[in-house]
Amino acid sequence: MTLFGALGFSAPWLLLGLLGLPILWLILRAVPPAPIRRLFPGVVLLLGLKDEEQVSDRTPWWLLLLRMLAVAAVILGLAGPVLNPQNEEQAAGSAPLLVLMDASWASAADWRARQEAVEALLIRAGRDDRPVALVRLSDPEPPQFQAADVLRSRLPGVLPEPWEPQAEQITRLLSVLPDSAFDTYWLSDGLVRNTRDGLLETLEQRGRVTVFESPRSLYAIEPAQFTDGNVALTLHRLRPGPETEISVVAQGLDPAGNPATLARVPVTFDADAVTAEAELSLPAELRARVDRFEVEGQRSAGAVTLPDDSLRRREVALIAGNENREGLELLSPLHYLTRALEPNADLLDGALLDILPANPDVIILADVATLSTAEEQATLDWVDKGGMLLRFAGPRLAASDISRDAEDPLMPVRLRAGGRTVGGAMSWGEPKSLAPFAAESPFFGLNIPADVTVTAQVMAQPDPNLAGRVIAQLDDGTPLVTRKRIGQGQVVLFHVTANAEWSGLPLSGLFVQMLERLAVSSTPAQPEAADLEGTVWQPEVVLDAFGTPRDADNLPGVDGSALAGDPLGPDLRPGLYQGTDRSLARNVIAPDADLTATTWPARIEVRGLSRPQETPLAGWLLALAIAALLADVVASLALSGRLRGARATTALIAFFLLPLPQQGQAQSAGDDAFALAATSEVTLAHVLTGDSQLDDMAQAGLSGLSETLFFRTSVEPSEPMGVNLETDELAFFPLLYWPITPSQPTPSDEAYAKLNTYLRSGGMILFDTRDGDVASFGAASPNGRKLQELAAPLDIPPLERVPQDHVLTRTFYLLQDFPGRYAARDVWVEAAPPDAELIEGMPFRNLNDNVTPVVIGGNDWAAAWAMDDRGNPLVPVGRGFTGERQREIAYRFGVNLVMYVLTGNYKSDQVHVPALLDRLGQ
Repeated sequence: MTLFGALGFSAPWLLLGLLGLPILWLILRAVPPAPIRRLFPGVVLLLGLKDEEQVSDRTPWWLLLLRMLAVAAVILGLAGPVLNPQNEEQAAGSAPLLVLMDASWASAADWRARQEAVEALLIRAGRDDRPVALVRLSDPEPPQFQAADVLRSRLPGVLPEPWEPQAEQITRLLSVLPDSAFDTYWLSDGLVRNTRDGLLETLEQRGRVTVFESPRSLYAIEPAQFTDGNVALTLHRLRPGPETEISVVAQGLDPAGNPATLARVPVTFDADAVTAEAELSLPAELRARVDRFEVEGQRSAGAVTLPDDSLRRREVALIAGNENREGLELLSPLHYLTRALEPNADLLDGALLDILPANPDVIILADVATLSTAEEQATLDWVDKGGMLLRFAGPRLAASDISRDAEDPLMPVRLRAGGRTVGGAMSWGEPKSLAPFAAESPFFGLNIPADVTVTAQVMAQPDPNLAGRVIAQLDDGTPLVTRKRIGQGQVVLFHVTANAEWSGLPLSGLFVQMLERLAVSSTPAQPEAADLEGTVWQPEVVLDAFGTPRDADNLPGVDGSALAGDPLGPDLRPGLYQGTDRSLARNVIAPDADLTATTWPARIEVRGLSRPQETPLAGWLLALAIAALLADVVASLALSGRLRGARATTALIAFFLLPLPQQGQAQSAGDDAFALAATSEVTLAHVLTGDSQLDDMAQAGLSGLSETLFFRTSVEPSEPMGVNLETDELAFFPLLYWPITPSQPTPSDEAYAKLNTYLRSGGMILFDTRDGDVASFGAASPNGRKLQELAAPLDIPPLERVPQDHVLTRTFYLLQDFPGRYAARDVWVEAAPPDAELIEGMPFRNLNDNVTPVVIGGNDWAAAWAMDDRGNPLVPVGRGFTGERQREIAYRFGVNLVMYVLTGNYKSDQVHVPALLDRLGQ
C-alpha cells in the first residue's frame, strides 16, 4: 500500500489514469469543422421559419467539469483509497502472524477495544495475504494458521476468562508452537507475571514481537472484611496517577426479593497512590442481603468481590433456663456466651416461640431441660431446614429425665441420670483435662491450654452411635461435646455449663475458637488447605471475566484443599462455594493482593490499543461518480431541450425549498390534540423524568391501574399520558404520578408556577421515591434527597403519616396498608387541622374537606400496577401467594386514591346525614 499522508491506496498504479484527464478535456472541447457553404435556391422556402430546439455547438464548461469529476472519482475509487491505513513495517511480507491475547480478567475491562484492535490487524493481514493464528493464553490451544477472513468471522465469539494465565498453560503452549518463522502481535493485559520472560524469548526466536497494551488504569477490589462493626474495603489500581475518586456499590436483593443497589461508598486514591481504603457502615439486616461489592463503572471480575460467611454477622438467640442470679453477672449462664459472641454476631433474646419466626442462624439453650410440645416441634422444623441448636448442660439438665430411656429428638446422645463431679471436696478424682481433638473433629488443630479443666459434666449413655457423635472429649475418654445431624441442620451439646461453674473452658480463648469452628460466630478464620482436606464444595454462583454473576448450573464440585490453595482456572472458577455448614468465596483478587504493571524490555515495541480506524473510501467515491453521471444525463437532456416533465421537476424542487410551517402554528395544533386526548375521558398522567426505562414503567403502571378502574368501578379512564412539566398543561389531569430518580432535572421557575397553580386548584401529585422508604421519608437515600430538592419550591401544606381514620383507608376498599412493589407502611398526606377531634357519636374525625394536594411514599406503586398488553404483570412482587396478595392490595390502594381524587371526602361527610335528616324533620 502506498501512503500519501493519512491516505493510502492499495492499487496506486491506477492513479496514472488521472494524467489522461487533460486529453479528455481537449477531446470534449473540440469543435467540429465549419460546414461548406453552397447556394441552394430552395433555401428561400425556409425563410421565416424558427427552430424551437437549438443545440449548442460547444459543451458548457461546468458540464465538462462535472464529467471530469465523475471520471476522476471512478479512477480514485478503483485505486482502493483507505483513510488512516495501518501500515506497520512489520506487517510487510508474507510471514505468518500469531495474534496472542492474554484474555484474562484484566483484559475484560476494555475488551471491546481489544476486539477492534485485533480486527484491524486481521484486515491488514488479509490485505497482505498473511495466514493468521489467534491464541488466548488463559485457555491456550495449538495455533492453527488460516486465512484472516476466517478468523474475523470467529472474532465476536472470542471472550476473556476470569483468571490469569498459569505456568502450566504457558508450558503447554510452548510445546506446541511451530518451529517455523512467524511474527507475533501480543495483546497484553498489563499485569506482570513470571511466565512472560520465557514466552517472550521463545517468540523472539521465531520473529518480530509487537506488544499492544492499554494505558487505561485498571481497578480491582479485595474481599470485603468485617472490622469493628463496619465493612472494610481495599481497592487497588494498576498504575499511579492523580487523585481519583471512584465508587463501590453493594448489590443485593431488596425486601421484595428484587435485585437492587443497597449502598454506595466513595473511595479516593491519593495522588500517586495505588491503594485506597474505605469503610461502609451497614445494618446487619442489610449486610446479610449483600451478594457482591463491585467498583462502579468497571467491567471485570477483578472489580467484583463476593462475600461469604466471613462477612455476614449471624443472628444468635440466647435462652437460659434460669437467669435469676441475684445480680451476680459472672454466674449468669449467658455472660460468657454474650462476651464471646457480641463482637461478631447479632444477639437475640426472648421466648423460644417468639424467636423462631425470625429464623435466627443459631439458637443457644443454656441449661434448658424441658421444652413444651409446641416448642419442641417448632424447633425440630427449624433445625431440619438448616438451623443449628447449641445446648449447654447445667444443674437443671443433670437433674431432669430428658433423654434418659430414649434419645430426645433435640439431644445428640442419651444421658445418664445425675451427672459426674470430679476434683471437688466430696470426690475422689482430680479435675480432667481435654484430650487432643481428633482429625475428623471440627476443632482439629486448635491448641488446648493447660489450665482448661473440667470439674463436672453430664455423662452420655453408652450407645452404638456414640463414638460417631463425639467431636471433643476429656483425657479419660468421656464426651465433652457431641453432635448429630437433623435434616440440613445439627444439634450440638456441650456436656458442661456455659459459665465457669463446671469448667474453666468459658474463661479461655479456646471457647471462642470452638464457637467459631462451629460457625456460631460470623467471622471464622479463613480455612487452610489442610483444614478442608477430604471435603467437597459445590459451586453456587460463578463470575465470568466481566464480573457478571451466573448460576453454576451443572459444574462439578471442587475438592476442599483445591478450593483453599489452588489458583483459579477452568476447574476452579471464581465464585461462591457451598459446604456442609458454611459457604466460601473464591475471588479473583486475594487478600493483600499486589497489582504490578509489566515493564517490557526496551527492544520490544509497545503500542496502545486505540488507533485511528481504517476507513475504505472506494465505495463513497464510486457512489459519487454515479451521482455525477446521473447529473450529467439530466443536464445534457435539459440543454438539448429533450427534458420533459419540467413542471413536475419544478414542483418537486419547490416542495423541498418551501419554508417549514411556523413553530407557533405547529405548537398550536399540537396543544389542541393534547387537550382533546387529555379531556376526552378521565386521564391519569405521569411526569416525564428523562429516564426512558422509568417513564415506560410509569406508563405501564398507570395503564394497569386504568384497567383495574375500568373493570371494578364506574370510572372508565382513557390511556394514560406522559406530561412534560415545561410545555404541557396540567389542569386536564386529576392525578399526576411523579417517580423520583436522583438524576432527573429540576423543573424551571415557570414549571414550578404551573405546579403550584395545579396543586391549589385541586390537583394531586403522587410522589414515589421507589426506595421502599428505607430512609424514613427521605432522610438519607439519594431518591429521598432528590425529592426534598424537587418539592422545596412547591406550596405543600404540613404533612403527616396517613392516620387510621383517613378517607384514603375507606374510599372504595377498606385498607390498612398501602403497598406497592415494597410494603412500607409510611405514606404521607396533608396533616389534619389541629382542632380535628373525635366527636361522640361520629366514627371519624372532622378532617379537612379538601383533597390532600400531595401523597408521598416510596413503595414503587407503578411497578406493582404495571401490566402488559395481555393484562399480565410486568414486575414480580414478593413471592408466591403472599406477593400476589400484596399486588392486589396495591391495586386497591390505586383505586382508593383515584376515587378519593374524584370524589373528595364524601365518605366522611356521610356521618352528618343523621343530623341533616333530623333538621329536615325526616
